[in-house]
Amino acid sequence: MLTIHAAPLVLPAGAAPVVDGAVVVDGDRITTVGPYEDAVDSAPGARVRRWPGVLTPGLRQWHPLWLLRHCYHPDPREAGELGEQPLWGERLAALGDLTETRWSGSVRRGVQRMLRYGTTAVASPGARFRDPLVATAVARSGLTVVGATGAPGMLLGERPDLDPFAEGYDLPGTVHGPLAVGGRADLAVFDVSDEAALRERGAATCVATVLAGRLVYRAR
Repeated sequence: MLTIHAAPLVLPAGAAPVVDGAVVVDGDRITTVGPYEDAVDSAPGARVRRWPGVLTPGLRQWHPLWLLRHCYHPDPREAGELGEQPLWGERLAALGDLTETRWSGSVRRGVQRMLRYGTTAVASPGARFRDPLVATAVARSGLTVVGATGAPGMLLGERPDLDPFAEGYDLPGTVHGPLAVGGRADLAVFDVSDEAALRERGAATCVATVLAGRLVYRAR
């Protein structure tokens, strides 16, 4: 099915910004990136999804293994006792030895949290994960696994952040790749006015994530 994802500002990260722009998606591929009117002309009868803010390529998370295996992501049923944020360090140690079933649930929830931050690609040496829980959860999610070449040499802060912008890079340095015709339809939408506001407020402003053409996250 053809889908037009339209936003007040499209930031392709490999070309000039497009005001009142759109991306046309056919299956898992991008067929058009440009002004909304051109997108409509190129895809008559397509479903239109209008988003607020800026539409960008999906983001890349440099530290997925740490976030998924050195953090515990509480089940919503545990929120009253453990809160909703990932637990690490002393708070993780206080949980004691977690069963594989509990870790498996945490990893799945961690992957879902990444999608809520516009992440569509995760980095790992050799572009693969040796940890079976992580490998399975990532494969089932559809996230792209990329190599770790070019990864930052040190963390900014005490630990990795679910927000890929926490590394301090600009948009081209934070996305996996630019929006391009023929490329995989990995998109993210943020409720901000422009790139400067996106860098300042971060990926917590994400309102939608599209992974290989599928809408996998939408803020309520």
